[in-house]
Order: sequence, then C-alpha cells, then structure tokens
Amino acid sequence: MKKYFLKNRTDLIIILLFTVFAILSIFTNFEFGLKTISNFKISFLDMIAFIPLIFVLIGLFDVWVPRSVIQKHIGQGSGIKGIFWVILLAMLQAGPLYGAFPVALMLWKKGSSIRNIFIYLGAFSTMKIPMLSFEIGFLGWKFTLLRTILTLPVFIIIAVTMEKIFKNTFTVHEVHNE
Repeated sequence: MKKYFLKNRTDLIIILLFTVFAILSIFTNFEFGLKTISNFKISFLDMIAFIPLIFVLIGLFDVWVPRSVIQKHIGQGSGIKGIFWVILLAMLQAGPLYGAFPVALMLWKKGSSIRNIFIYLGAFSTMKIPMLSFEIGFLGWKFTLLRTILTLPVFIIIAVTMEKIFKNTFTVHEVHNE
C-alpha cells in the first residue's frame, strides 16, 4: 500500500486538493468553485457512461477483425486507399476525442501504419459526421466545406511528417497499474 501511495503521490495530491477546493467552495458558496464542481460532475458522468461502451466495442473489434485485414487496408504501403479508410472510419464514429485513443491503440496493435494512426486522430477530431451536421446547422455548409478542405491536407501532411520522423522509433507505452 505504501508503494502505491509513493508511486501515485502526485495524482493523489491533485485529487486531494480538488476535493478540499470543492468542499470549501460548497461551504463558502464560491461561485467559480460551484461551477467547476458542476462541470466536473457533468464531464465525469458523460465519461463513465461512454467509456464502458468504447471498451466493449474495442474488445469486439479485437476479436472480430483479423490483423491481416488491418495490415492490408491501412498498414504500411496502403497509400491513398489507407488514408481513405481511416478517414471514413473516423467520420462514422461518434463521441468525444478520448474515445478515439483506445481505437487508435487497437489499430496500432493490429498493424496500422503510423501515418494512418495520426490521420485517424486528426480526422476524428474534426470530421465526424454528427459534428459536421451540427457545424453545417450553425455555421453553414460553405464554412464547413472550406474548413474541411483546409484541415484535411494539414492532417495528412502532419501524419506523413510524423511517420518520417518516428518511423523506426515510434512505440506505444501502455500504462499498467500494479
């Protein structure tokens, strides 16, 4: 137990400070603190509702989709076809950005190229169909189309650059709590 506290002391101190801040805010009716607590509660409940579904889907994806399929379609040498597939995958998903990282990890484990992982994350953050429909509703289709046309090449250029930089040294470190 002592080893756990020593290893995680920074995280535990932050949690303790937030808890003290929240309690003091409630007792003193500190408006900023109360708003912070409310936002934290909303975000926490959204995350708790979303994360289990993501992990179930990731588990099904891991079991049902063979590594060879991922390597063939979005692995090394997949070219433009691979870019198309990861953009389509990103567009068809919904949910917050933290939901994309477990999917990206699974794609990496199944043999996706570094380039396609970065393109997937960029496309997920800006091109999901539910998000595009809201954007069109609020800002118009011209703005949405222009923003998409401008951001997509940027993500592809960044992904190609990242692949060239990290080609031989890119690794994913998983966190294991003991």
